[in-house]
Amino acid sequence: MNLEGKVALVTGSSQGIGQSIVLRLAQAGADVVINYRSHPEGAEETLAKVQAFSAERNSEGTGGNCHMAKCLNAQGHTIQADLGSVTEVRQLIAESINHFGKLDVLVNNAGIEKHAPFWDVTEADYDAVLNVNLKGVFFATQAFVQHLIATKRPGKIVNISSVHEDLPFPNFAAYCVSKGGMKMLTRNLAVELGALGITINNVAPGAIETPINTKLLNDSEKLGALLNNIPLGRLGQPQDVASLVAFLASADADYITGSTFFVDGGLLWNYQEQ
Repeated sequence: MNLEGKVALVTGSSQGIGQSIVLRLAQAGADVVINYRSHPEGAEETLAKVQAFSAERNSEGTGGNCHMAKCLNAQGHTIQADLGSVTEVRQLIAESINHFGKLDVLVNNAGIEKHAPFWDVTEADYDAVLNVNLKGVFFATQAFVQHLIATKRPGKIVNISSVHEDLPFPNFAAYCVSKGGMKMLTRNLAVELGALGITINNVAPGAIETPINTKLLNDSEKLGALLNNIPLGRLGQPQDVASLVAFLASADADYITGSTFFVDGGLLWNYQEQ
């Protein structure tokens, strides 16, 4: 997959799946915008990895001489923005375009969850989850599409959804609502944006080994029960998600839109609530 000459924005990319997506897109040659909300150190770490990879690839196979062969030279840029604020979402898109001159790919990765029985969910927690996971996605996508229309170019939108766009998840009702909404938004926009040459798809991870799951990883009983629900017998890795995102962002996926692709080791079809 070749993304040279493309510019991609990945929201929530200071760690975990988002960071892995940034690195995979950079490996394919894309310039990348790294978005963070409250952890600039994570964003800087991601940026440093992009720069280190680019330098390494330019050195390998060319003897350090980029005049003898085309060199990968992916560039990165970090931008702080809270995806729960429409104003900051629009500023994020505008600053990304201002820095690189354009955007070709939007990866809506930022997301949060709040644990509580349905009857105890507060309005504040509901709003926090829906604002980031659905409202932020809606208006980031809108600003991105407006840019593509203004510049008369096609583009790619990849949403990081979840198996819980289909699979019930007790005590996470707001999260499931947000991902179910993302599923319908993707289907609707596939129809509405198709004539513009803009594709949109969901990548829906299952249980992925990331920092957010540290507590689970340290609980052998709960981890064992979860692994028993996964036919492939292991947790997913961030790069399992990132590789599919890179494919959907590339020209290889030009005829794919409105679909959800599950990256879950078979969990969705084998899950039983403990």
